[in-house]
Amino acid sequence: MKILPLHSLSDIDVTEQDREPTDAELDAIDAEMPLITAEVEELDVRISLMDRPVTELDARRLRRARRKVLAARRELTNQARPVAEVGA
Repeated sequence: MKILPLHSLSDIDVTEQDREPTDAELDAIDAEMPLITAEVEELDVRISLMDRPVTELDARRLRRARRKVLAARRELTNQARPVAEVGA
């Protein structure tokens, strides 16, 4: 029995998979970095609360982290900067 590939090898461009990010992709990542950082901080707080009861201080830390994520999302959404087409 012969197994056929789903895609012919000519459809897969090795250079496309192994290439470095373009300037537009790096700019998009840079623009989203405050949101990424805020989400990581919120995740850190959530992980720290997984194995213990939540105190009032912990609840404040979580609320602060959530507000920081929402503020970063708002800032990213309200940016009037045109975003270049990425990955298409």
